[in-house]
Amino acid sequence: MNIEIDYNDLKELGRTGEKIPAIGLGTWGIGGSFSPDYNRDDYWVKIIRKAIELGMWLIDTAEMYARGHAEELVGRAIKAFDREEVFIITKVWPDNYSYEKLIKAAKASLERLDTKYIDLYLLHWPTSNMPLRELMRAMEYLVDQGIIRYIGVSNFDVNLVEEARSYLSREDIVANEVKYSLRDRGIERDLLPYAQKERITVIAYTPLEKGALARDRNLAKIGEKYGKTAAQVALNWLISKHYVVAIPKAGIEEHLRENAEAMGWRLRPEDIMWIEKFYPI
Repeated sequence: MNIEIDYNDLKELGRTGEKIPAIGLGTWGIGGSFSPDYNRDDYWVKIIRKAIELGMWLIDTAEMYARGHAEELVGRAIKAFDREEVFIITKVWPDNYSYEKLIKAAKASLERLDTKYIDLYLLHWPTSNMPLRELMRAMEYLVDQGIIRYIGVSNFDVNLVEEARSYLSREDIVANEVKYSLRDRGIERDLLPYAQKERITVIAYTPLEKGALARDRNLAKIGEKYGKTAAQVALNWLISKHYVVAIPKAGIEEHLRENAEAMGWRLRPEDIMWIEKFYPI
């Protein structure tokens, strides 16, 4: 069995030609969860800045995270860098799924991020009654106005991605952010092959299963061959896939460094095959 391995640690975003890191930083829980927590703001700003310094300058956030406070912290953190040195993803919550509300939400996110543009803007979750045609029109308007650069979705299946794409006249869907890990390989049945064929980047969230894979003895055993940890093996397995990047959240510098050092090397094909047999779809 031949396994094609992606050895690039800078990966193309969709068909855009834009390069983004294979591993970035997720910000769920930074600055609070469902409501703001201002007690550790300076600490979180340092964590985000350290991630960027370590090469994980792909930062994923959302208006829902800490009710916008995560975006505010990302905005503070990126002030230490030239804007072009970071790639910012944020997401609109279903409460704002109408033409006017989506545009207003994007502008509010832009204000909280205190930046001139959002690199990639995503619909956060699909809903049964979302006006998808209307939302795609709003997305294209935002691109035309320079508020966002690229359009994406999150948690969409193949049919919804295709429907969203059909409503776009000038732009395309460049990314789909979904749950993907060794313990949750369901997207490999249809969504990942579709994304790879259509060159749509898959952004994998919860790639370490909230730390469970970092404690996995089987992955640790594989890691010993490379001088790497179980977490690094789990992340490296993900980014070995074409058109897949990962956005683990890290709350301490030690874990940031560990995540960053999951780049710069690749698992051998025989180890990938062993891992995938141990963690079947």
